Amino acid sequence: MKVNQPNNVNTPEPKKKPKKPPHILVILFCIMILTAVITYLIPAGEYERTTNEEGREILVNGTYQQTEGNPTGFLDFFNSLYDGMSQASGIIFLLFITGGVFGILGKTGAIDSALQHLIKKMHGKEVYLIPILFAIFSLAGASFGLGSEAMVYIIILLPLLLRAGFDSIVAVAVPMLGVAIGYAGGFLNPYNVGVAHGIAELPLFSGMGVRIICWLILLIVSGTYITLYARKIQRDPNRSLVRVEDQNKKLEENNEATETRLTGKHIVILICLAATFISLPIGIINDGWYFKEITGVFLLMGMVVGIISGMNVNEMATAFTDGCKNLMEGALAVSFAYTIVVILQDSNLIDTIVYGLTNLASQFPASVSAFGMFLGQFLLNLPVNSGSGQAALSMPIMTPIADLVGVSRQTAVLAFQFGDGFTNAFYPTNGGLMAGLAIAGVSWLKWARFMLPLVILLFITCAIMVSIVHLFVWPV
Repeated sequence: MKVNQPNNVNTPEPKKKPKKPPHILVILFCIMILTAVITYLIPAGEYERTTNEEGREILVNGTYQQTEGNPTGFLDFFNSLYDGMSQASGIIFLLFITGGVFGILGKTGAIDSALQHLIKKMHGKEVYLIPILFAIFSLAGASFGLGSEAMVYIIILLPLLLRAGFDSIVAVAVPMLGVAIGYAGGFLNPYNVGVAHGIAELPLFSGMGVRIICWLILLIVSGTYITLYARKIQRDPNRSLVRVEDQNKKLEENNEATETRLTGKHIVILICLAATFISLPIGIINDGWYFKEITGVFLLMGMVVGIISGMNVNEMATAFTDGCKNLMEGALAVSFAYTIVVILQDSNLIDTIVYGLTNLASQFPASVSAFGMFLGQFLLNLPVNSGSGQAALSMPIMTPIADLVGVSRQTAVLAFQFGDGFTNAFYPTNGGLMAGLAIAGVSWLKWARFMLPLVILLFITCAIMVSIVHLFVWPV
């Protein structure tokens, strides 16, 4: 017999699933579309180029002229992804090799046992890890120029910091924001300060004292921000911007993790890992290592670690391919980010952007002209986020402008550093950052929510510092 339910009985409504933020590739693809549309709206142009004494191609000031437009066609848009992947091949191979090696390393259980041991030892004092690690990465960026390579450290930091009660955003911020602050205040960085000093015809790494002070100020501001956020998350995980995502990661970890004892084999494996990471800055500084050499060292470590752990060749190969799969998303994110720059290059818009921004910088009165230079470099770093690339593009123009408007060339280099530096940890056109976010499973939109207050704070800090330096430290 059918019983009719009374109309006034309230039936619970099904809970709405929270909307997922756009996938990192969706965000980048939308930026690609926007960039392609811009190629129809902005006139193309180019500067004449010449080769200086160091063999570096530079722009010739005063030679900009508009050229015939080359807007991105329908098929050109899709073909550009191939060129983006080709330009990003170094980072992509680095991601795959390191991912595969850490797949082997994960199978040994050495990292899990070491993390469990460290968390026990640091119980109640975990928050001190954040400023210490942040300062180390920042020093690496400021001195020998550690940059996009820092993303490989996220693979180790992520499980460590999650188990210590922090979140994935902290795991990305420690290395990626750390090296970005290092670039902003770099005093020995060969890729941005070194190149800029060469183009501006200044003694290499001169003005180091001023730059060290600026770096320390930026380090304190950003280090305090990230440490306060980390402490807030440790005290109340519900305040994390990536709470749901991290809960899923911790569930997966808990399902897989078992209590493991730190054995002699584990210690030997960890020594190999430490020796690898110690060798990287030495090789970069002394022998000019880059992605090719770094991937080679990681591959060698992976084979040695697999042999020490007693794996056979098939087990090592399976672990390696599984590790590569985990970084597929990061590799694609890098490709999409580089494609945005390829679209601008193929449409001859890069020089137009440089021309517009340098004109903007030259319009400011003499008392704040250094700020105008900083603002121009700050905006230029969106399409050109390579430190050495941005220096080669903009410093040949900024140097004569500095002479004309009464700004010291040292101040012009400092304005370039500030504009190039901390935005590397914010702009989605930075392939290394997007790869790091993909490794940690963090949406760029949530990362931007975390970063935006700090970006505003750092922008104000840099604007004040560059103005003070212009008026009182390096006046013309």
